[in-house]
Amino acid sequence: MRMLLLILLAGVPVYVLLIAYVYVFQARLIFFPNVPARTLATTPSQIGLRFEEVRITTADRVDLHGWYVPAPARAPAVLLCHGNAGNISHRLDWLETFCGLGFAVLLFDYRGFGQSSGTPTEPGTYLDAQAAWDYLTNSKGFSPKCIVIVGESLGGPIAAHLAKDVAPGALILVSTFTSVPDLARTLYRYLPVRLLARFQYPTATYVARVHGPTLVVHSRDDEMIPFMHGEELRRRASGPAQLLEIFGDHNATFMLSRPKLTEGLRSFLEAHGILQASGALVR
Repeated sequence: MRMLLLILLAGVPVYVLLIAYVYVFQARLIFFPNVPARTLATTPSQIGLRFEEVRITTADRVDLHGWYVPAPARAPAVLLCHGNAGNISHRLDWLETFCGLGFAVLLFDYRGFGQSSGTPTEPGTYLDAQAAWDYLTNSKGFSPKCIVIVGESLGGPIAAHLAKDVAPGALILVSTFTSVPDLARTLYRYLPVRLLARFQYPTATYVARVHGPTLVVHSRDDEMIPFMHGEELRRRASGPAQLLEIFGDHNATFMLSRPKLTEGLRSFLEAHGILQASGALVR
């Protein structure tokens, strides 16, 4: 009993310090702009794509950096909200895929990522996505129904938050969680995560308010975000929704599932009239 008491007395301060660290430095567990780096590793020209450097100013005066890759006249556009690490130069696979389907694409970095200024926050990332949307609609002249919003991982709730307000042609969520507290409860079972959570990113709540078509893409092999999150997002969607099951772990799904993913995207977009069966895009 004495030994047990000593262990408990020693463990309690450590546990309290762990809780304090998670609460105070929570943003460091959410955003990884320096992994692998904030420096742009490449550009779309290295995969043969013509692009425009884009500077976008948010409602709270933060300067965002992005790339716009044009497409033939009358083609719709994809607005890509990327995950919580790296920057737009690490998303050329997505760029190549959607450009291959014939879309114009806007890739942008959140505040504090890549060449964008500022520091990332949950409300800030929502403002960033809205500013990117405004760029496509105001500067490039796309109508809302001609834009597909895509969110991968952390980009999922950001994309869904935007989609509930702007009524895009479609929403695509890839390897996304239902909310940060839901995910943290899976990853940190030993912590009172719901009490500690300063970030919410409630994707399931947002997707329930999106009335257009939604495609949820997820892998059963995802070791970071369990497949049940994808299933729940599909269930919570209020508009026409589909779950596309791919394979591979969280960071390898694109490489391992690219043919299936591309065909699934094509099928979904054709079914909802964004991509015609002939392969021609409509706008």
